[in-house]
Amino acid sequence: MTRAHTYRVEVEWDGQPAASGFVVYDRDHVVTARGRDPILASSDPAFRGSRDRWNPEQLLLASISQCHMLWYLHLACWSGVVVTDYHDYPEGYLLENEDGSGQFEAVVLHPVVTVTHESMVEAAYHVHHRVGEKCFIARSLNFPVRHEPVVRVRES
Repeated sequence: MTRAHTYRVEVEWDGQPAASGFVVYDRDHVVTARGRDPILASSDPAFRGSRDRWNPEQLLLASISQCHMLWYLHLACWSGVVVTDYHDYPEGYLLENEDGSGQFEAVVLHPVVTVTHESMVEAAYHVHHRVGEKCFIARSLNFPVRHEPVVRVRES
């Protein structure tokens, strides 16, 4: 049985009118959802945005990394892999075209996973390959999401 889910957020910009020109209008905005803290956002500084706010490209990377991590932890549990620590350092590669359009060409996740025993290392690597079959975000993208995981054993 297929289940449908609907997600809603609000994006609010309250800056200078766009008629004031492309170069001068403020790109800062706020992303909210009911019951959540606001996310202060802007465009990337390369596109005249604020350096101290999240940009859409970073939020996309965060979404991909979060989805991978959450499915990884789920599948690791089902595979008998006990994870004690998980850190990821994702990188996204965007190509900007001459006309100003652009697209992500790829995202590479760099998860560093710590497990409780040496006997889990092989299975811990294998679980990363299974995540792509499940991750809602990665399955929805039109560019590849690769992963270069490192698995460590917790020192006693």
